[in-house]
Amino acid sequence: MHSGESKAGFVHVRGAREHNLKNIDVDLPRDALVVFTGVSGSGKSSLAFGTLYAEAQRRYLESVSPYARRLFHQMPVPEVDEIDGLPPAVALQQQRGSPTTRSSVGSVSTLSNSLRMLYSRAGDYPRGQELLYAESFSPNTAEGACPVCHGLGRIYDVTEQSMVPDDTLTIRERAVAAWPPAWHGQNLRDILVTLGYDVDKPWHKISRKDRDWILFTEEQPTVPVYAGFTPEEVRYALKRKEEPSYMGTFTSARRYVLQTFANTESASMKKRVAQYMIGKDCPSCKGKRLRPESLSVKFAGYDIADMSGLPLKQLAEIFHPFAEGKPPKSTKGAGKGTDAHPEKAIVTQRIAQDLCARLSVMLDLGLGYLALDRSTPTLSPGELQRLRLATQVRSNLFGVVYVLDEPSAGLHPADTEALLKALDRLKASGNSLFVVEHSLDVIRHADWIVDVGPAAGEKGGCVLYSGPPDGLREIENSQTRRYLFAQDSMPAREPRTPQGWLRLKGITRNNLKELDAAFPLGVMTSVTGVSGSGKSTLVSQALVELVADALGHEVPAEAEEGDELQQAAPVTLEGRITEGLENIKRLVRVDQKPIGRTPRSNLATYTGLFDHVRKLFAATKTARARRYDAGRFSFNVAKGRCENCEGEGFVMVELLFLPSVYAPCPVCAGTRYNAKTLEVEYRGKNIADVLNMTVDAAWEFFADEAHIHRSLEVLREVGLGYLRLGQPATELSGGEAQRIKLATELQRAMRGSMLYVLDEPTTGLHPADTEKLITQLHRLVDAGNTVIVVEHTMRVVAASDWVIDIGPGAGDEGGRIVAEGPPAKVAASKASRTARYLAHFLAPAMKNRE
Repeated sequence: MHSGESKAGFVHVRGAREHNLKNIDVDLPRDALVVFTGVSGSGKSSLAFGTLYAEAQRRYLESVSPYARRLFHQMPVPEVDEIDGLPPAVALQQQRGSPTTRSSVGSVSTLSNSLRMLYSRAGDYPRGQELLYAESFSPNTAEGACPVCHGLGRIYDVTEQSMVPDDTLTIRERAVAAWPPAWHGQNLRDILVTLGYDVDKPWHKISRKDRDWILFTEEQPTVPVYAGFTPEEVRYALKRKEEPSYMGTFTSARRYVLQTFANTESASMKKRVAQYMIGKDCPSCKGKRLRPESLSVKFAGYDIADMSGLPLKQLAEIFHPFAEGKPPKSTKGAGKGTDAHPEKAIVTQRIAQDLCARLSVMLDLGLGYLALDRSTPTLSPGELQRLRLATQVRSNLFGVVYVLDEPSAGLHPADTEALLKALDRLKASGNSLFVVEHSLDVIRHADWIVDVGPAAGEKGGCVLYSGPPDGLREIENSQTRRYLFAQDSMPAREPRTPQGWLRLKGITRNNLKELDAAFPLGVMTSVTGVSGSGKSTLVSQALVELVADALGHEVPAEAEEGDELQQAAPVTLEGRITEGLENIKRLVRVDQKPIGRTPRSNLATYTGLFDHVRKLFAATKTARARRYDAGRFSFNVAKGRCENCEGEGFVMVELLFLPSVYAPCPVCAGTRYNAKTLEVEYRGKNIADVLNMTVDAAWEFFADEAHIHRSLEVLREVGLGYLRLGQPATELSGGEAQRIKLATELQRAMRGSMLYVLDEPTTGLHPADTEKLITQLHRLVDAGNTVIVVEHTMRVVAASDWVIDIGPGAGDEGGRIVAEGPPAKVAASKASRTARYLAHFLAPAMKNRE
């Protein structure tokens, strides 16, 4: 920024108080890459997203009709006096929720639309077939979906075996497991008694004809039901035409399962009946989801389903000649008829040029290994964010602010270089970039740095520095400065010696083919490699599932929205453990999934800390005199919580034509408890006051309570001292959720012989917090455990005892072990793309040794 520039090129923020921001004023340049830095929880996101983006979106929404406004997910109005010079904004946040299964790489990037247009207008049709419109090439439309499987690619039915798992039971003993539980199931059994079936005979002794009718009939007779009568009494009552309890309508088990699956609104009901259904590839479309007419149209020899299954890198190679107007002569019919139809050649070239231009950005961002039909829930948050970024780079908008949340998350340093190029392209088109980031590579690339701090939570929320990167050198109390200008290096340390090996053989999954891998036990291992090389497949999927299976643990299923059955059947895992299992007693997987999906779940309840706090309150004089037990102090139990909001702390206010807003409950003022419960105090604080404390404040307050103090100590050690004990799970980032899980594990007695698996634990961590995390991981190893992390942060890799580098590239070009051994050995490998970045980190340490 030249000092002579007019103030017009700036965004001026005055009096920002969102979350922990301390009434700050800051000026940010437009048309520049502005990076917000600071330790985790310092207030960076409150400034970038909570203030700047929220305000830009609010202004935009004020300009649209009230009807359109309802369709947007509205951000709350930020707490700020004024913001001046703010352009419209686009936010690319890390997705917290799970996107639906129907959404794919093709739909998010809108490349699928262009491809459908290409097939419709320029595809090779069989002789005599009429032209199809673009929507006929989508399995999600009535025009395109295969009529047999309705575009699902699989067909589902039920069998006697699936609905009656144990045929030695009688109908009364619930042999027909697929029928509804509780009253509705009882009702169906009572109806069978009226119809004259023997419900006390083991299922396998009932005649085939009767079994088939009960399970598969489409008939729905309505008959009198005599609740609570024995079969004998029912026969007598029917003879005498007694008044029945009610009239009941029969539904066969098959009809019940399929109808419930198709029509229920309840996810749990859907899940329950899905277990009685058996799926197989649709015989008509062979799993391709489209009708035969659509699949008969080819381009470059592929139908659209096969084309959508190719890696983006290969798609670009196919379209390139068409984009240049030189379609290959050899492809079966791809260029056929273009001489007679010059307009077809022009259409082909135009669409191919557009596809190539958009694919090139995705390849630049290191996404060339993805295919268009890959469903978005299977992507990592980093992949999804880069996919949306690639879409924006090509959108040709200008004059907007892009607000990005850690775009380097999940990126190997080699891929971060490509990310910076893409950001430069957005900036060159006349846009401003506001980026919340911890990666030193991205921070060094900034035009302007806003450093927020000095610490987290209450101790943060101030702007320590706002200006060109070099000026940060002068700021004494900046944590970022220590890392930005220091020699990036670790003190030399001798790697530990492995105590044994966990050996896996023949792993085949995603891009791993017949891979053998050996993980050292009793040490800390980092698994590295470029994004998409197969690290998570090997560690978070194959290793975790094989070990969990061997130990008899349940692997938690990925919670997904969308149809139970549309979730692709799990990939059958090939591979086995050949050695080392006897040394592992328990598997602990610390991932970034939320610690709860509702505001009722929070840090205090998840770590178990709250149980001890409630006991303290129940032991006070007042509580004992009133006979209050620990349950009285839970906001999930009726006796202690506020009746108006049922312990939620806020109520939903319905506004006509506007989105519902949540307001603090007027009765308990957001405390969640009823007045009587709040009268009980422990050392001058009531239970709501305690939930409102930060971990740091509570650590001082509960200094004499060993158990509580220990839990809080561990939470501080993983860098979460700034979180409030009662902060709802829904407000926590993925990295915070992961560190809460880690702290919960650390506070259990260190038992030894445990295997800890962490996937990218440094996401959302400032280098200062990364150092705290490394200390914690070493503590786990020192206690006799094994730690395996999938990681891109070289600071962590350099601090490991062993490194396994997967690659050399992504997708089909990856999936092999390129180098393994202590960090210094991997850093010297010629074949590894990680080596050069790791060597940079180890260099000074290596010199010290010489």
